[in-house]
Amino acid sequence: MKVLLIGSGGREHALAWKIAQSPLLDALYAAPGNPGIADHATLVSLDVEDHAAVIAFAKEKAIDFVVIGPEAPLVAGLADDLRAAGIATFGPSKAAAQLEGSKGFTKDLCARYDIPTGAYQRFKSAEPAKDYVRAQGAPIVIKADGLAAGKGVTVAMTEAEALAAIDDCFDGAFGAAGAEVVVEAFLDGEEASFFCLSDGKTALALATAQDHKRVGDGDTGPNTGGMGAYSPAPVMTSAMVERTMKEIIEPTISGMAKDGNPFSGVFFAGLMITAKGPELIEYNVRFGDPECQVLMMRLKSDLLPILYATATGTLDRVDAEWRDEAALTVVLASKGYPGAYDKNTPIAHIPEASEEAKVFHAGTALKDDRLVATGGRVLNVTALGKTVTEAQAHAYALADRVEWENGFCRRDIGWQAVAREKA
Repeated sequence: MKVLLIGSGGREHALAWKIAQSPLLDALYAAPGNPGIADHATLVSLDVEDHAAVIAFAKEKAIDFVVIGPEAPLVAGLADDLRAAGIATFGPSKAAAQLEGSKGFTKDLCARYDIPTGAYQRFKSAEPAKDYVRAQGAPIVIKADGLAAGKGVTVAMTEAEALAAIDDCFDGAFGAAGAEVVVEAFLDGEEASFFCLSDGKTALALATAQDHKRVGDGDTGPNTGGMGAYSPAPVMTSAMVERTMKEIIEPTISGMAKDGNPFSGVFFAGLMITAKGPELIEYNVRFGDPECQVLMMRLKSDLLPILYATATGTLDRVDAEWRDEAALTVVLASKGYPGAYDKNTPIAHIPEASEEAKVFHAGTALKDDRLVATGGRVLNVTALGKTVTEAQAHAYALADRVEWENGFCRRDIGWQAVAREKA
């Protein structure tokens, strides 16, 4: 099978690494890819916003299957255009991708189909949103409706913080994503990420993870795209997974189909495990980044036929087998992230991978044959262990061997699970 992978981040490096292990694979291309992905795939300098160019390349190379990694091409309808050209594609339609592309769309779906989530209101201007916040009080959550690279959400612990977040959205801090704002109730509990494939009718539960959004140790500082993750998440017991499937995932699949937007791809459900049980914070319609890295390290099964079955409506014929070990990933980011940071800083050394540990590339590039950091989140140091505590020790031991003067990381990824294991 000839496969084209769309994307250039740490998530796509993990997907490329896993797809490349498949005996079904004849050739793997990645557009645009990164230097880490280049170890597993032929990089192609395609403009993925030019759908006609992507289709032309796929036809020229006789691509059998396209895997779309990031959310932006999905929300822009790339999967629809590829499928219309007769090319099997992993990823939801533009209409179904609204689950991530519009927070309000998802909240309305939850309201329609009794999916547990926080109470909310949608606003197109600042003053009514502020009036609602004053009436509700804090803590409260302010979300830019559209795609904001994981940064359009403010968990406001004070009313003043909430009002400032509303101004940020409507003053253009998140571009078009902030033209509408969703204000929702603060949910108290422990966050977890749940991943599940759907071909529109069948659901295949994958695995759980826990992400660390805030930039600083002890979950302090501003939100980021994610500073590290581990899998499995102990809070997601088998009973909690069963409830999540029954109360959240299955009603979403049937509701989307009923509304004329059947969902094919991966559900990445951000959950809050409250005293009442699992409640949906938000949906993403692609693998998490950095959660994908820990999922791929733990997946024993061949990924390629599972993705292909999802794309071709045959998900009922495959299964996913997982390693018992825990996996943990630490994000190495550029100093200053998520604020301003220097670009093109040199990365002198990345340690060799082993079966138990690997460094995935995210925001990297080659400049004059030298590896440089081009993004905020740059490397994902990922390791396995019998426990989260052991995986954490392995990951930090590997991270400490990376030679990059402008890099930093949190030193407490996995702290909740480690505390549980020590209790």
